[in-house]
Amino acid sequence: MPSMLDPIFGGTVVYMCEHNQNGALGVVINKPTDMTMNVLFDRINLKLEIIPDTPEAMPEMYRRPVMFGGPVQVERGFVLHSTTDKFSSTLQVTDDIALTTSKDVLEAVAHGDGPDQVLVSLGCSGWSAGQLEEEIGRNGWLTVKADPSIIFDLPVEKRFAAALRLLGIDPVMLSGQSGRA
Repeated sequence: MPSMLDPIFGGTVVYMCEHNQNGALGVVINKPTDMTMNVLFDRINLKLEIIPDTPEAMPEMYRRPVMFGGPVQVERGFVLHSTTDKFSSTLQVTDDIALTTSKDVLEAVAHGDGPDQVLVSLGCSGWSAGQLEEEIGRNGWLTVKADPSIIFDLPVEKRFAAALRLLGIDPVMLSGQSGRA
């Protein structure tokens, strides 16, 4: 909900990757870290196939921020991507989107032959069995059908408002105050 004051989840958009009787797993798609993809590649010893002469010449994908995906397993990388090839440790989320936790997808991206659309996060968001349903029942979350263009095409700072607009809500018209008459 827009009024959520939680320091971790307030103002977030979480892309839900799995939700079943055992719980739920998602990735926050609108909280960038101060790390970019090229810095991540350097830290995990992946060499870029195309090494630019100047930082400005670096392909846009390598300049994208790595997201804070959530407070669970923050030392681990989670890669949301358009489906192309199968990678190790891949969860097929939809016909068009997969979640991979193995390094091979990042190796493919670094070599220039990875998926066209990629969002990398450190950590994920997780809920135990029934926990997310309880939070939704208490009006803790708004839910909307995912739109891949919000995940992959929009600038990070526009994703929250775009997700609200899918519900017909203009974020400018929201108030953090509530009451009863």
